[in-house]
Order: sequence, then structure tokens, then C-alpha cells
Amino acid sequence: MKRIAISIPVIIVLFLLSFNLNSDCANSQTYSPNDYIGQFKIVAIEEMDRTGVPASITMAQAILESGYGNSLLAVNANNHFGLKCKPDWTGETYSIGNACYKKYTTVLESYQDHSNHIKTRKWYADLFKLKITDYKGWSYGLKKDGYAQDPNYATNLISIIEHYNFSKMDSLYVAADTTTVKK
Repeated sequence: MKRIAISIPVIIVLFLLSFNLNSDCANSQTYSPNDYIGQFKIVAIEEMDRTGVPASITMAQAILESGYGNSLLAVNANNHFGLKCKPDWTGETYSIGNACYKKYTTVLESYQDHSNHIKTRKWYADLFKLKITDYKGWSYGLKKDGYAQDPNYATNLISIIEHYNFSKMDSLYVAADTTTVKK
């Protein structure tokens, strides 16, 4: 019988892969960038129509916060926006280190809560004075209003929006009380 020599790094990788495959995950699907965008851009547009949060912003934040839906938080808690637990949160939670994050039953719930979060928090009210097509203003406003601590957050959002041309989605905004498209 021939003996196969396996190096220590190979053994470690195989161990980690077997652990990952057996882990209890809420969502075992792995998304490519195109698959993720294809699956969730309609949700972002629907949320834009419902709440006035630009679809370009929603998609860019989801991609940045969840790594195209593949981050630990997205996979195990369906949380695609890095939304943390607040005192008013009564749903399930998911912890990473000392941080408490909201846990959702579905990704759709995550998208809806993200839109509601921005729409109902008074510190984001100034964003709704901007045009829905002003993704740069929205990006810098989110950073200024404290959505994220990363000093490059706004420029990262803008880069994603411009890379994927997400601003096209914002021009699809339809006001709830009319049947005409806002431009």
C-alpha cells in the first residue's frame, strides 16, 4: 500500500472546510456578485418605492455590509446591513464578539428593516431632503449621520454604485400618490 504524505497546512485547510460544511447556517447559499445583484435589486427598488430610500444606496450598503450576502452575519442571521440590536429590538439576536446584531428570519426582512431604520430615525431626516437620485449626497449623509464608523464609508458606497451603475435604479422611483416616474 502506498503512503500519501499530506502536509500540516493541507490538514488544517481540510479540517476547516469540514467544520464549515457541517456548521449550522441559516442560509447555506453562496452568492456571486451578479447572482446577489440579480436576486435583490428588485427588492431594493420596491423598498425605494415604499420608503424613499434610494435603491442604489440600499444595494451598495447591502454589498458593502454583507460581502454580497456571504458574510458571517448575512449567512447566520440574514442581516445584510450590519444592523445592531437597539433597546427597542424585540426579535432574535446574533452575537459576534461583544456586538449584538439583529437576526432575521429572511433576507427580505433585513431589507425592510434597513429601509424602516433609515426612514424612521430622526437623525436621518435630512437625507430625505435630498433628491432620490443624489447618491453622493446620500452616501456622505449616511456617514455624517453615523451609520458607520469607517471614515471611507461614503466613498466606498459611491464606488460600488458607480461600478455597477446602480444610479439607474433610482430613476425608477415612482411616487406613491402618482403614476408618473420622477426624474
